Amino acid sequence: MKKIIFAGLVLFFATSGTALAGNAEAGKTKAAACGGCHGMDGNSPVAMYPKLAGQNEAYITKQVKDFKANSSRQNAIMLGMVAALSDEDAADIGAYFQSQTTAQTAPFDESKIAAGKDLYKGGDLQKGIPACQGCHGPTGAGTAGVGYPRLGGQYTEYTLAQLKAFKDGTRSNDNKSVMRSILEKMSEDDMIAVANYIASIK
Repeated sequence: MKKIIFAGLVLFFATSGTALAGNAEAGKTKAAACGGCHGMDGNSPVAMYPKLAGQNEAYITKQVKDFKANSSRQNAIMLGMVAALSDEDAADIGAYFQSQTTAQTAPFDESKIAAGKDLYKGGDLQKGIPACQGCHGPTGAGTAGVGYPRLGGQYTEYTLAQLKAFKDGTRSNDNKSVMRSILEKMSEDDMIAVANYIASIK
């Protein structure tokens, strides 16, 4: 377990400065259609839609492809939005949002922060839950080179919805079932605590 956490942290620091493949300037124009839900600069004003500002290009590109495939990640709204996007479009949009800055942390429940921080930073050895920061970084910045998403400052409601989707299998686009294997060991209280802590960091 400790080796897994350590390897994840090493990978994070080794790849956090990965260069963009897409064109952020071209992506700004292409991302205009995304603004209605995610905000023109990626800072969504609505908690049910994720903040994309600062999200890494590799992660966004993969999500666009997965929504288009409409198998491991299904969403009727997103399917319609990404249907006409090419791989180049996806990379450009990803590059644009990666170049933006998350405006602020999201609302969170202060009473959940301590438990959430413990899980995020140290996991739970008794339950076999690894530390979230092993893949997502100590500040929730993600691991750009391999596409582990930025989490810091994300809405509690959105994060919790995704954790539940991984847990019940309605979302299954995690590489090698990493998230699903972790979430099957987490209780709802665990997920709520982690989601609130994630909202509090940037």
